[in-house]
Parts: sequence; C-alpha cells; structure tokens
Amino acid sequence: MTPLRTEALAPRLKSFPAPSLIMSLFILNSELVFPPVQLSEPDGLLAIGGDLSTQRLLLAYRQGIFPWYEGQHILWWCPDPRFVLFPEELKESKSMKQLLRRNAFDFRINTAFREVINNCKTISRRGQESTWITDEVRAAYTRLHEAGYAHCAEAWLDGELVGGLYGIRLGKVFFGESMFSKTSNASKYAFIAYVQQLRKEGVELIDCQVYTEHLESLGAKMISRERFIGLLDQLIE
Repeated sequence: MTPLRTEALAPRLKSFPAPSLIMSLFILNSELVFPPVQLSEPDGLLAIGGDLSTQRLLLAYRQGIFPWYEGQHILWWCPDPRFVLFPEELKESKSMKQLLRRNAFDFRINTAFREVINNCKTISRRGQESTWITDEVRAAYTRLHEAGYAHCAEAWLDGELVGGLYGIRLGKVFFGESMFSKTSNASKYAFIAYVQQLRKEGVELIDCQVYTEHLESLGAKMISRERFIGLLDQLIE
C-alpha cells in the first residue's frame, strides 16, 4: 500500500465533491489492509485499487469505508461528515403512513436480490449518465448476499418488482448501497418498511453514505466521521 499523486484522476471523480488537484492517495495491493480513515482527503477519498473480494469488502465496511467505481478504478471512500439515519428518527409523511396502512405494495425481504441489484444497475437516474454498479460490483455483492451479508428489501405491485434497495448488514448496522423505483413511492415504501423491520431486529444505525435530499426527508442527517466510526466499534461485534 503506497501513496500516489493523483492529478490525472481528478476529472473522473464526479460523484463526490471535487477533490483538490494535487493530493496523496493510497494504492491498495493484494494485502488486506486499509490506511487509517483519518488520512482521507477532504472529500473522503482514501485509496484506489485492490479488489472486491468478500474479505476486503467486509473489512472496509467494518472500518466505515465503502467502494465507488469511476471508470476502471475502484475508489475507496470514508467521508466526513457521514450521512446516517437512526431508525428511531425515521420520518413518515402522512401520505406514506396511509400507503403502509393499506399495504399499497407487497413488501418482501431477500426474495429477489439479483433482480434488485440489476434494477439499481440499469435504472435511469436524473442527472446521472452512468452507474457505478459495474458487472464486477454486481458479482461481488451477489457473493456477499450468498454469504449472508448483503440483503435487499422489495416493493411489488401486481406481481412485478417496482422498487427496492440493497445493502450490507453487520451486527446492529445496515450499510445502504443503492435503491431504485419504477413507480411513484415504491422505493420509499420499501425503505420505510425495511427500516421498521430492522429496528425490530435491533439495528441501531443505517449508513446512507452521502447526502441526498430524498433520504434527508426520511430523517437522515450528518454526523462526524469520528462519531460514526465510534458507533461502528460499538455496534459491530
């Protein structure tokens, strides 16, 4: 693991705040180790390279690090502050409460993981030309699902999967990765129903990674990276 000057990489980093043009970045090799998250760049970028093996991904999540592809590069991030949701602070609008009360969608868990991640990979998103979910990412998280770490929540309507999300569950933490919706309120319905279920199962923290207005409306907020890492130490055995 060695530092790298990454001026040439800067134009690729469009999914997060623009990094400084000159910075030091760690290159990962086959060794299963990450640099301390406190060495991240101001935008949260920590390292490049390595692989998406199950062992490396689990090590990353336990340390508050997550991967994000740009082009052919695996980039590893640990932003400060961190966007999270505490399940007890979940916000449900009056309209969503009504949808949940009348079971507007058929809510399911872990019945169609491959379909969920495929939809997250291919769904068209406003203001986003491409997806970070490559074929390699899809294969890696499918392996995590088969190993019991990656989970999905689904919203079905008339026998069709119309919304959902997937992420990683470690101890009392759920790390959200991506969601999709094919019809109005489907992903929000799946998210709220899943947060309610996770809370019943003892989950105390949901990692939303980076800010979105959508998740803020559901109760997510920023906390310091220091506090986030401290919570991981407490909640992941």
